[in-house]
This record gives sequence, C-alpha cells and structure tokens, in this order.
Amino acid sequence: MSRKSDKSLIVGLDIGTSKVTALVGEYSPDSDEIEVIGLGTHDSRGMRRGVVVDIESTVESIKGAIEEAEVMAGCEIRSVYAAISGSHTECRRSSGISPVAGGEVQYFDLEQALQAAKVVAISSDQRIIHAIPQEYILDNFQEGVRNPVGMSAVRLELHALLITAATSAASNIEKCISRCGLQVDGLVLSSLASSHAVLSMDEKESGVVLVDMGAGTTDIAVYAGGYIRHAASLPIGGDQVTNDIAHILRTSTPDAEQLKIRYACALAQLTRPDESIQVPGVGGRAPRRLARQSLAEAVQSRYEEIFELVHAELRRSGFEEFVRAGMVLTGGAARMEGVVELAEEILHMPVREGIPQTIQGLGEVVGNPTFATAVGLMQWGRISDNPRRPGFRSPNAVGGWFGKISKFVKGEL
Repeated sequence: MSRKSDKSLIVGLDIGTSKVTALVGEYSPDSDEIEVIGLGTHDSRGMRRGVVVDIESTVESIKGAIEEAEVMAGCEIRSVYAAISGSHTECRRSSGISPVAGGEVQYFDLEQALQAAKVVAISSDQRIIHAIPQEYILDNFQEGVRNPVGMSAVRLELHALLITAATSAASNIEKCISRCGLQVDGLVLSSLASSHAVLSMDEKESGVVLVDMGAGTTDIAVYAGGYIRHAASLPIGGDQVTNDIAHILRTSTPDAEQLKIRYACALAQLTRPDESIQVPGVGGRAPRRLARQSLAEAVQSRYEEIFELVHAELRRSGFEEFVRAGMVLTGGAARMEGVVELAEEILHMPVREGIPQTIQGLGEVVGNPTFATAVGLMQWGRISDNPRRPGFRSPNAVGGWFGKISKFVKGEL
C-alpha cells in the first residue's frame, strides 16, 4: 500500500459472520504502539460460522469495508492480514529434532527443528497455518529452554503447537480477498490474533483462557507458561442468542438483534422487576410491552450453554488446572451486561472483559472488544516478517525465517 509518511502501514481484515472490519494502522519500528488511522466496516452476508457460503456477497462486504478504510486513512490498501476461524480449525502438539552443527545452537538449527515438527501426517483436506514453538530440549536433559541460541549442544529438540485449517475454507477466504485486488500477507487464527490485542504477558505466563465471542463462533485460546497451549472454535455465538430472542418474544430477527443490543442482560438477577421493554410486532401487529427480565431469562440460558461448552473444552484440553489468571472475554457478544458475572458464576474463576491495548489514534472507537481481532491482526503483522510490507528492516537484521524464529523464541509470535 502507499504510505503517508516514513512509518510502516499495516492492515487487519476481520471477516466475521455479522460484520467485516478493516483497520489501517501505522507504527514506528522503535515503538510497540500502533496508531489506527483508518477504519472501515460493512455488514457481512456471505460468511457463516467462519466459512464462506457466498463468495460474491463476501467480496462485496470486503470491498465496502476496505473502501471505507482507504478513505479515512488516505491511502491505497494493497495487502492485508486476515483472520480465520471455525470448527474446521484444529490444533495438535508435535516435536522436531535437529542435529546441532558446530556444537553451538544457531537460528538455522531452530528453523530445521521447526520444519521437522511440521512433517506430520495430516488429512489431505487440512493445511498448517501456524507452527508455534513452545519449548526446546537440549541433549535430552536440558528441558524447558526458551531461547537456546548460543547454547552448547549436539542435539536440539523442539516441542511445537501446530494449528491447521480446512484447505477449502482457507482457500475460499483467500479467493475472496484476491477478487478485491488485494494480497494476503497471512491468515491468522482469530483467537490467536485477539490474544495479541487483549492479553498481558503476565496473564500468558500465569495461565489464562481467552474466549472470543463472535456472532457465529466462540473461539478459545489457552495460554500457560507464556505460550499458547490449546485452541478451539465452538460453532455457537451471538446469532444463536438473537434467534432465541426472536423465537421466545415472537418478533423478527432484525428487531430481536436490536432488542439484544439495547436491552439484553445475560444475568436475569441484575434486572429490576419493574423494568419493561417494547417488543415490535410482526406483520403489522401492534407492539407489546414485556418485562425486561423475560428477555434476560431468554438470553441467560443460551450464554450458560456457551460457557458450559467452553468449560468442557478447557477440561478436554488438559490445561484447566494451569489457568491461574482466569478468563478474558472479548468479541462483540461479550459486551452484553452481565456476561462477566455469569461467566464467573459458572466457571468459578476470575473473569474480565478484554479491551485492545497498545493502540492510539482511534483508540476511543476501536478500544472495545468488538475490534479485538482486527487490532490483533495489525499487531501480528507488526511483529511478523513480510517482505511485501513497506518500511521493513533489511534481512540482515531480522529478515526472513531468521527474524520470524527470533520473534517466536522471544514469545512475540
């Protein structure tokens, strides 16, 4: 993309079930903060639970968000980092071994071990989108090594987390972006991107579970010891809450969505008995007034189901006992009143709302859970090494695989 100044530009594109968001940010190489200079949103009509179901509609939604962001930022967008999610994504642990030439570990040895870890049998309809180093073992006895570069050894073993996605799902997202005249700098797991935006290093070290609640999916990422240990996507989200409201209150889906946004509460006991809401009629029928508590009861049962599914997935991952810092809720469906309190009640752990951090410019606009994934995509792009992005440092500094492995070792990716 064309630049406005000497600063580097980065674009995050979050193609969700209900909305497409494009964020344009600029940053200086010596700063951890990103200044958001452009924002574009558009209703999403071609995605369902993280999967493209209508290419033409998705293309139009992406174009609308990109054009709006370009106008605000005053630049032409040529490439993006895009999010991917859905129940087709999977994670697995793997290990790779590499002999150490010369008796001292170099970055080349890390790359060799990482490539070895990626040589695993996966389904032909899946592809690896992330291979994330977690810890190294030197000579079979030095365990838990985070940065082995420069250490003496003759054998290097790597434990890594591999995240895969359905080849067709990933290709369809890339195809939609390509039809908009854009290049894909990278596909990033949605929950992984969100974690970059809302989690602190202290939480990642202590152990935390991130729950990104979108319209079509609820994405989970479990961190412990500073690294991501597990990721999953549940095919349930805010749209199911909207459908419940429409069914129970007997109103249209668009009206149910507005009732959810304006009046819904995830914990019925937080509402007052004397509170009432007006429910629009359907087909010319007159509107009705109902107790707000009735709306809250309809919403609470669905959120309880979501959190019970999250708890079950956390137990299945085997990392429940390592989540000492509790849970962080983010995403558009996490903004509802009472969600944090209900989550604490069901999961019996501290819960907080995740707000994107280290952003400037439009921080008052994008500084809410709805934009966590898009902000995280920009932060991922800032610390990734992509030669198509302008203003990048020379390969001798942190270029190519050398730079990317360096970032992994430092826990930045």
